[in-house]
Amino acid sequence: MALARLTQKDMTESEQRELKTLLDRARIAHGRTLTNAENNHVKKEYIDKLMAQREAEAKKVRKEKKQKAYKPDTESTFSWSANTSPRGRR
Repeated sequence: MALARLTQKDMTESEQRELKTLLDRARIAHGRTLTNAENNHVKKEYIDKLMAQREAEAKKVRKEKKQKAYKPDTESTFSWSANTSPRGRR
């Protein structure tokens, strides 16, 4: 179950700031304004990284949830007396 592709609207404020910082660093490294292709490349790399992190977190949560799931006791057998009242039907 893959997560849907993230957009900037789906990102938290801190993630959006980090993306802007990465774009600024790339602009400074090139020494000029970035082309659309260069902008999109930086954004795509960052979004891929974020999606991988979120998928890992979701996988971890699913694993913990599965471990905490109720498991019936395989040692005990079915007990009629536990399921019927001692006085019988009225």
